[in-house]
Amino acid sequence: MVAAPQSPATAKLEVRDLAINYGTKQAVSDISLTIRENEIFGIIGPANAGKTSFLKAINRMEDFDTNMSVAGQILFDGVDTRQVRNVYGLRRRIGVVFPLPVGLPMTVYDNVALAPRLAGVRNKAELNVIVERCLHRAALWDEVKDRLNALGSLLSGGQQQRLTIARALSQEPDLLMLDEFSIAIDPVTTMRIEDVLKELRQEMTIILVTNLVQQARRIADRTAFFLEGSCVEIAPTEDLFTGEVSDQRTRDYVEGRFG
Repeated sequence: MVAAPQSPATAKLEVRDLAINYGTKQAVSDISLTIRENEIFGIIGPANAGKTSFLKAINRMEDFDTNMSVAGQILFDGVDTRQVRNVYGLRRRIGVVFPLPVGLPMTVYDNVALAPRLAGVRNKAELNVIVERCLHRAALWDEVKDRLNALGSLLSGGQQQRLTIARALSQEPDLLMLDEFSIAIDPVTTMRIEDVLKELRQEMTIILVTNLVQQARRIADRTAFFLEGSCVEIAPTEDLFTGEVSDQRTRDYVEGRFG
């Protein structure tokens, strides 16, 4: 694997010799990489490359899946996440958006206000500001501002996905992980959210998993290519699209020869 040189002072996430198994089936093997603070880090690769499993391991989701086992180290701000006792506190700092929306059985407003309330915010005016800001960032405010008290589950699929993004942002995470966030969202709205993500880079680190290689090219600072559970290559994103790569498999994938 080829990785760009890193300064430890800029590392937000360090992954060392990561391996993930589901029972006897290995999904990820020997991944080591560093993600910098305040960068958008893209991950591309075909189906079953280990991309989603990688995100799950960062967020300690094996705690919910007895069939999933994780080996190696994941250091978040220098702390080994496997050694963290307050897992809820860890997950509050890591926002996650998966491909299909996971709506909570509550109103649009309460979906977004839940995390701030759990963090101790009780002032209604303050909650109003947070909800509106997050819905704006998720490109959803104009569509739901007159039905904040309606059930989030009554929104369209694309709207529910954007509600999930708003809910993740309401945590004010240090790290935001997006796994195929645009799969149910129209292209115009996707571009609007991409613009927001570029702005959010100033506030947080973002990991963007996408099957749309051009999406990674538009917004990722660096991009990793995953294949069959391994990280083949990491490079500045534009280098992946201009032939400045060391592995022919990377070039074949970004040029559409497979995947």
